Amino acid sequence: MILAIPSPLGVALGIATAAAYAATAIAAPRWSRSAIQTLLALAWLLHGIALAWGLVSLKLFGFAPALSVTAWLVLTVYAIESRLYPELKVRRVLAWLGAGAALLAAVFQGTPLHVGSSPWLPLHVALALASYGLFGTAVVHAWLMTRAEKQMRLATGASTGLPLLTLERLTFRFVTAGFVLLSATLLAGVLFSEALYGDAVRGWKWDHKTVFSVLAWIAFAVLLVGRARFGWRGRTARRVLYSGAALLLLAYVGSRFVFEVVLARANA
Repeated sequence: MILAIPSPLGVALGIATAAAYAATAIAAPRWSRSAIQTLLALAWLLHGIALAWGLVSLKLFGFAPALSVTAWLVLTVYAIESRLYPELKVRRVLAWLGAGAALLAAVFQGTPLHVGSSPWLPLHVALALASYGLFGTAVVHAWLMTRAEKQMRLATGASTGLPLLTLERLTFRFVTAGFVLLSATLLAGVLFSEALYGDAVRGWKWDHKTVFSVLAWIAFAVLLVGRARFGWRGRTARRVLYSGAALLLLAYVGSRFVFEVVLARANA
């Protein structure tokens, strides 16, 4: 099956969203904090409308919408977190991330959702995407930790916004929450795959998505056990986190990219 032609309205919404995010990133150094927050909120709202249009109206989903939802969820967490930690300085990075994700989703709008699947499938997908968002947020915090450590070594006097220990604590909170949701997603897939997907799936299938998801789950489990049992932190913990996040990215986004773009197949 050939992929659907991109919806003109979906493309327009994606471009408008990307433009709003780009304007936020460009204006961030010069505008006041309140003005930037307002502009970022507008971009976030447009992003949500674009995602809803693709999922609800067009009933399309794929690797690019999955990345776009993940970016939107990371920005949602940031919006909440910035209220608790006003000194958090990551607006420009997240704005560019949102712009890139929105443009990608506008070009590659995905493939039709499963026909005849269970009404519970959206909940299953929501759990998976929420885990993506939480792990994505953990990766952003881990990157901030790396930057903070580098600034400390170089004694530049610059600030990442939050103390290193606070960043580390937040990172593992997001990893733990993401691990819980990923576990629930995999468990639902094991127990209820036929009920969720109807005739589209019969029984547990060891495809690329499943294998990479399980490997990611193992990596995150090792990370949490290493943290609790051996006190892992710093570079070691971040390497395991990045490895698990990469595996999780390959699980759905990577496999769907191959089918949708490289092989140009809608169903696989």
